[in-house]
Amino acid sequence: MKETNIEHNRHTLAHLLASVVLELYPGTKNTIGPAVDDGFYYDFEFPADIKLSEKELPALEKKMKGHLKSWTKFTHKEVSVAEAKEAFKDNPYKIELIEEISAKGEKITLYTCGNFTDLCRGGHAENPAKEIPHDSFKLSRIAGAYWRGNEKNKMLTRIYGLAFPTKLELDDYETVRVEAEKRDHRKLGKEMGIFTFDEDVGPGLPLWLPNGTAIVDELEKLAKETEFNGGYVRVRTPHIAKESMYKKSGHLPYYEDSMFPPMEYEGGKYYLKAMNCPHHHKIFSAEQRSYRQLPLRLAEYGTCYRHEKSGELFGLMRVRMLEMNDAHIYCTEEQFADEFRAVNEMYIHYFKVFGVKKYIMRFSTHDPKRLGDKYVDDPLLWKKTEDMVRNVLIESKIPYIEVPNEAAFYGPKIDVQVWSAIGREFTLATNQVDFAVPKRFGLVYKDSDGIEKTPLCIHRAPLGTHERFIGFLIEHYGGNFPLWLAPVQVKIIPVGENHHAKAIEMFDKLHSEMVRVEIDLSDESFGKKIRQAKVSRAPYFIIIGDKDLAVGKVTLESRDVGQIGQLSSDEVFDKITKEIKERK
Repeated sequence: MKETNIEHNRHTLAHLLASVVLELYPGTKNTIGPAVDDGFYYDFEFPADIKLSEKELPALEKKMKGHLKSWTKFTHKEVSVAEAKEAFKDNPYKIELIEEISAKGEKITLYTCGNFTDLCRGGHAENPAKEIPHDSFKLSRIAGAYWRGNEKNKMLTRIYGLAFPTKLELDDYETVRVEAEKRDHRKLGKEMGIFTFDEDVGPGLPLWLPNGTAIVDELEKLAKETEFNGGYVRVRTPHIAKESMYKKSGHLPYYEDSMFPPMEYEGGKYYLKAMNCPHHHKIFSAEQRSYRQLPLRLAEYGTCYRHEKSGELFGLMRVRMLEMNDAHIYCTEEQFADEFRAVNEMYIHYFKVFGVKKYIMRFSTHDPKRLGDKYVDDPLLWKKTEDMVRNVLIESKIPYIEVPNEAAFYGPKIDVQVWSAIGREFTLATNQVDFAVPKRFGLVYKDSDGIEKTPLCIHRAPLGTHERFIGFLIEHYGGNFPLWLAPVQVKIIPVGENHHAKAIEMFDKLHSEMVRVEIDLSDESFGKKIRQAKVSRAPYFIIIGDKDLAVGKVTLESRDVGQIGQLSSDEVFDKITKEIKERK
């Protein structure tokens, strides 16, 4: 039996969607329709009098399934630029694509199935009617999307579809998706007062509210403790720097599109910091270095700024300001394997802390054909460093996959893929090798033989950015953060006014140990106080009523396991502070 090529099926379904849209809505202009991780989409410019809504999706889907029966074979032909432009003479989007393909010297091909022809490079099901089960796909939603992802271009209508090899896999995915919607970090972030965005501040620039700041502070505390134990030293660097430094590092021009435009100042140009590494290189070069000082591990929670396109911004997951759990390790070639291994072990330590069960390292290598263009032109060093990274991964028995042509411009890298508690995949962190930029900065250390040598540099950020990592954690925990990380750790609820004194005593005792505790001294009914307390998602509730005062105790209730029972104030205090300290 032929194995399903799900990417080809998804791309085929994008064509099928376009065919029925053009049939049902004459005058519509189709643009592009790729396969994506969970299905496909197609972008359209509809006539001004048509306002498509999600109510129309079932009819479109039904039409697709009807057409699929007759889609038995794809044919294609190579055409000239003139022929292609004639075929799409009324579609400026296709004309733009044709001109780009022509300028690159690539072949222009048209693919046809049923009564639909599209400009396409290929990659389809050979016989869609037989290879794509009718119940394995569905149209899911409609969104706006700028042409080519550029906010300066026209806003188009994007229709998304889901597609999997079988109906069972589609159903399983939808079950996870429903749960993901409940755990959406944007929805829960607002409900829990974690972060906000404001138009006067600007899109993609998050404001951390007190509850969110508590989480940020706890993550930073964890990282600082872990890095201190790992032999790191902390540094701080400015938010801006002169153009000359980024030219020296190579980020200009390699990375210029992702940097904010420069500021003119005192006859020169300054850029907002998009990455911390050049600043750390300057710290390394601030004094003479000896091999005895290596490895040197410089760590910083540096705030960086990225010029992400408006259409690509997404809650905390894609932002323009990001606080990076960054560090750069300067080491000798002989020290590299141990240092790289230690970084990976730090990742695994964090996975255990946060309850991440499934993960994989995505090892990105270079494309030899792109040297001097996309990558630093040093084939021998590329081979050497990629072999070094590969060997460490193999020896450490860490699960990994190898992905060509996705390395950083200065060396191979690892992107860390993790899965949340409900099975959704996230890219969270990175671990990169830099064999090129230290040389550009003239970084050297004096070796034991008295000869100056250039160190290798490992870029690593195990917790990634606060923004993305907290976005992941909100979904991972569904807002129910563990005690040590919870924005509100304890809620104290006295039943009546005569219980206030004991409640205040408990509050003061916990607050003195920097426990994030809140107390409800309002005149509301006890039932309403309990309901409001549960909205806070605090891991523990301390309830104080007549029966508790009669025996000199309080009632402790857990968000996760229910009522624990009556305990003395000291027992509650010891239990809570111990669990926080141990980060259970």
